[in-house]
Amino acid sequence: MSKSVIILGGGVAGLSAAHELLHRGFIVKVFEHKPVPGGKARSVLFKGSGTDGRADLPGEHGFRFFPRFYKHLPQTMKEIPLGNGKTVFDNLVDATRIYVARYDAPGIVMSSRFPRSLADLEVILKDMFDTNYGLKPGEAKIFARKIWQLMTSCPERRLTEYEKIGWWDFIEATGKSEAYQTLLASGLTRTLVAAQPKLASTRTGGDIMLQLMFDIATPGGSSDRVLNGPTNDVWINPWLKYLHERFKNNFEYHLDHELEDIFCDTVNKKITKVTVKKLTRDTNHIITAKSNAIEVTGDYFIAALPVEIMADKVTGDMLKVDPTLENIKTLKPSVSWMNGIQFYLNKNVKIDHGHTIYVNTQWALTSISQIQFWQNFDIAKHGNGKVKGILSVDVSDWYAKGLIQQKEARNCSRQEIKDEIWAQLKKSLNYQEEILKDEYLETWFLDPDILTPDEDRPHENVNLEPLLVNRAGTWALRPTAHTLISNFMLASDYVQTYTDLATMEGANEAARRAVNSIIQDSGVEQPYCQIWNLHEPDILAIWRWADKEKFDKGLPWDGKISFFRNLRIRIKLLFKKIVG
Repeated sequence: MSKSVIILGGGVAGLSAAHELLHRGFIVKVFEHKPVPGGKARSVLFKGSGTDGRADLPGEHGFRFFPRFYKHLPQTMKEIPLGNGKTVFDNLVDATRIYVARYDAPGIVMSSRFPRSLADLEVILKDMFDTNYGLKPGEAKIFARKIWQLMTSCPERRLTEYEKIGWWDFIEATGKSEAYQTLLASGLTRTLVAAQPKLASTRTGGDIMLQLMFDIATPGGSSDRVLNGPTNDVWINPWLKYLHERFKNNFEYHLDHELEDIFCDTVNKKITKVTVKKLTRDTNHIITAKSNAIEVTGDYFIAALPVEIMADKVTGDMLKVDPTLENIKTLKPSVSWMNGIQFYLNKNVKIDHGHTIYVNTQWALTSISQIQFWQNFDIAKHGNGKVKGILSVDVSDWYAKGLIQQKEARNCSRQEIKDEIWAQLKKSLNYQEEILKDEYLETWFLDPDILTPDEDRPHENVNLEPLLVNRAGTWALRPTAHTLISNFMLASDYVQTYTDLATMEGANEAARRAVNSIIQDSGVEQPYCQIWNLHEPDILAIWRWADKEKFDKGLPWDGKISFFRNLRIRIKLLFKKIVG
């Protein structure tokens, strides 16, 4: 008889776990708190924006980004059919440029792929030789040396030493020029899942930055890929449709169900049941009522919930069986805000063919002009019929004072948030010419996960879905997918993974690890889910081996390698390949 699995949370992690389990003959039930599937990756319709019979405008919790180094998520997307021999993976399109916008200097255009045309090569050469970054003499060399240190350090040194060092300290940003601190310290971390340069783990941020650099340096596709339409339209909804149709007797996906309690048998060290409540919402998706508790049982349970939610669901009985789950409660404050706002324009302002990073902005903005990638999406059939472009913006720093408001984003009203972001965008983009004009703006939509207070009840805003930030020294606090409770697994972006970042890729990898744990515990004869480590060029293996020898002897990294050590390591590598 097939084993049953209850999945708590229907975002990328929960759906990924369901996908893998269903393909291996398990019976799966998913319970998702939101009224829309997809979790943090979901689309969020701009309710009430459609007029005269037109559909509502598409919105997003935050824009999507699929780097080429992702392996787990693309593999899953390749298994979701669309018909005519295509899969959801075919809905990914290349973004070819990265634009760095600055307040008081010309923007910097960079290629996001290995040059495949004269135009690509011209962009790279212009970036190398014809751009004034504002760095002081010698600072570029210092930064290059720190990147080389990351590239040539062994994994053991990264985990033992760099995990405990903040990015700011690692690249020696103190005392450097404003450009060095803005571009290389803050700009590269605040826009990377809301990380703060003085707190973010060098191991995590450094590893991901290296992956992006290696992607750009490798011939082939772009390092930056995006979806060719609204997320739920071209990914999440086809995914659910496929699972329902192919596994209709083994799959249930319940929206508007909130986890209440988890019940643990401390003697047998198992979860016996969970209780959930059915939510009732009004037309604006506001919860108006909750049902009585509904008991749900299964052979296995997977918690695919965010860290701040899971921390409050860990019970005393669960801690008696697995005391390490206390670390989830310790991790709970390690979150920050990264949420999206969409500006709907009556002119399709493209800016560049990819993502834009606004390095000087107080609120750490990044954006993408979406319609240029949505070739089969007729925006004229949405909203008031005048919208021709969508500028989708992520806000990564809600704790800094703004440009015009002199208030933190988390303390602003929705209108103030919109006005402040718009002002920061214009100051960044309009340095040499007026790219963004007030008359272009038709309307705007802020992520509804940001709850602002009533004017007569001033207090801090609330973010219903903050994002985990990998702070220095927190790796040891993060649990593995398999807990000491034999039938209880964790699948979320805070789980220890090779990806090691709060991303859709990390969520998918964590889900695969949870499924592998169930396969192992249940003894079913099914293949394990494939897991990929981050890839680094083989040519650097010599330096990493040399650094491992130094690390084992307690010596610091120096980036040097002698001729004889080089020869010895080459022999070791050759022998390793021969013996497999």
